[in-house]
Amino acid sequence: MSYSLSKKFTFGSLLVFALPTTIMMMVMSLYTIIDGVFVSRFVSTNALSAINIVYPAINIVLGISVMLATGSNAIVARKMGEGRPESARKTFTAIVLLNLLIGAAIGIVGNIFAVPLARMLGASDLILADCVTYLRWQIGFSPALMLQLLFQSYFITEGRPGTGLFLTILAGVANAVLDYVFIIPLQMGIAGAAIATVVGYMIPATAGLIYFAVSRKSLWFVKPKLPAAELADSCINGSSEMVTNLSSGIITFLFNQLLIRYAGEDGVAAITIIQYAQFLLNALFMGFSQGVSPVISYNHGSGNHGQLKQIFKTSVIFTCITSVCIFAFAQLAGDLVVTVFARPETSVYELASRGLAIFSVCFLFSGINTFSSALFTALSDGKISAIISFMRTFGMIVTSLLILPSLFGINGVWMAVPAAELFGMIMCLHYIRKYRGVYHFQ
Repeated sequence: MSYSLSKKFTFGSLLVFALPTTIMMMVMSLYTIIDGVFVSRFVSTNALSAINIVYPAINIVLGISVMLATGSNAIVARKMGEGRPESARKTFTAIVLLNLLIGAAIGIVGNIFAVPLARMLGASDLILADCVTYLRWQIGFSPALMLQLLFQSYFITEGRPGTGLFLTILAGVANAVLDYVFIIPLQMGIAGAAIATVVGYMIPATAGLIYFAVSRKSLWFVKPKLPAAELADSCINGSSEMVTNLSSGIITFLFNQLLIRYAGEDGVAAITIIQYAQFLLNALFMGFSQGVSPVISYNHGSGNHGQLKQIFKTSVIFTCITSVCIFAFAQLAGDLVVTVFARPETSVYELASRGLAIFSVCFLFSGINTFSSALFTALSDGKISAIISFMRTFGMIVTSLLILPSLFGINGVWMAVPAAELFGMIMCLHYIRKYRGVYHFQ
């Protein structure tokens, strides 16, 4: 049977292959954004702040899931390229079970300690109840969230990215419709937003379980086997993606603390809006990188260096062009994006509009950084990928947040991410140049 990742990819066919995953990531990023729109418009901006306060906890779940998904997916795709499909299926099945067990444990513990956890994340008395409500629903459905992310990756390896896209769009539509129903007619407040989101998680998670239980295309459930060394490889190989998500949670916490100091709850609402814009626009880079990663892993495993060079060249060209376009969009249409969440006459709007104009410079650099991290993960070099992710998403941003606000006040807060992404891109270009001869991608 011909496996789809073995086909010869041209510039156009690679973009077409990655397109469903790119759209899928952008649709998925709309989950939380849609919650934010309905909450800010029909509940309150304080409730919007509550979502952002507890989001670092949700980032932990995302981090673990993405680590297992991307790390194991590179191994499974490589095994397929090496002609070991049965071993690939055993690894895949074991990873699914591991996600279910970890997700269930997180859900139980998170609900028991929801109140102290919300306090630790910075919830004030004013927004504590909203924080706890949103957190309990989100954490309680951790297994569904983790399986959704896992199946997104494996539908690509299965050669069915369109199926993953369809399920993600279906989940996004369900989330949006239920947000409206629960928040406006039923007046359920922030609980309605949380319930709508977790229902969205359940759709691709359940459909994925059913599909891989009955499918006999390339991957399906078999007797699981995951040696300790292979689990360690999956964790190490996916560690960069975990670092990215965990760092995002920590950085969100630091942003919240700084902006509470400079502008109170309005400042937290403003950074929430800016991060929504970042989340949506960066999803294009993340989706494309995830879409091409199995192709990179497969050709690396099969030793097809000519195809690997073509994939790398296409990816870099696409990423550079897209980076410029996204930056231009953010500069020209940034105020319209902010208007979706906040009315123009409010202080939240003024803060977010001014902040996004500065913050959006990061889009010129973040595309190359995202692709570089995914590239080394796909090549099973988790060490370099983790270094890139840690430095650009944690080390450099923390350093910028410690220095720039003291020099430029609140503008220094908005400048932190662009500064970190610039230094991150310099580091990525260094590693690409250093390892191009080792992995033969250039």
